[in-house]
Amino acid sequence: MNEELILDAVEARVIGVLVEKSLTTPDQYPLTVNAATSGCNQKSNRSPVLDLAESQVQGALEKLMVRGYAGLVHAAGGRTDRYRHNLGEHLSIDKRQLALMATLLLRGPQTRGELRTHSQRMAKFEDLDAVADASQALLQGGLIKRISPARGSRSERFVQLLSPDLHPLDEAPAAVTPSPESPAPPGLAQRVTDLEETVRTLTEQLRDLKEQLGA
Repeated sequence: MNEELILDAVEARVIGVLVEKSLTTPDQYPLTVNAATSGCNQKSNRSPVLDLAESQVQGALEKLMVRGYAGLVHAAGGRTDRYRHNLGEHLSIDKRQLALMATLLLRGPQTRGELRTHSQRMAKFEDLDAVADASQALLQGGLIKRISPARGSRSERFVQLLSPDLHPLDEAPAAVTPSPESPAPPGLAQRVTDLEETVRTLTEQLRDLKEQLGA
């Protein structure tokens, strides 16, 4: 990817928050610096969890504006200025692709099932094929890439490339040694992978629901 597009960790968190809030709470968007800081420091739906000062968020917003990722909305009557993202226009991506990028920026590497679960509040994905379709342009544009499954999983993951060093990628896939005495029936491995993906997705949905309910 062009080095001019690469973001540091704070810029990546800020732009992810701007995209997320524009899609989930449009009535509160664009964001003030205070609201953006609160979004950056959320304890839920964030990896890693950060504790940024408003001055850090303000500095990141200023750098994002210089590079065309964000813009300033001047409030009438001297009220607090607000900030919006230009990520869709800047990268020529649509709402679904924006949702996927925000999820990857805010939560780190994700499987297709995890992407669908964690992006649903921002954009509707009917099934995993819809996620695959939306991610194709991001792959072709060099904005995301496929990486190996996490340890204990067979499902490939995706990671964003706007801030390549933002999340650790050192989880190696689990080694699977087939038994020569009892070969797997044709298609069994894929069915097991699909089942694991479903369980993982349901687990993530339950965790998110508990977070939203404060359980």
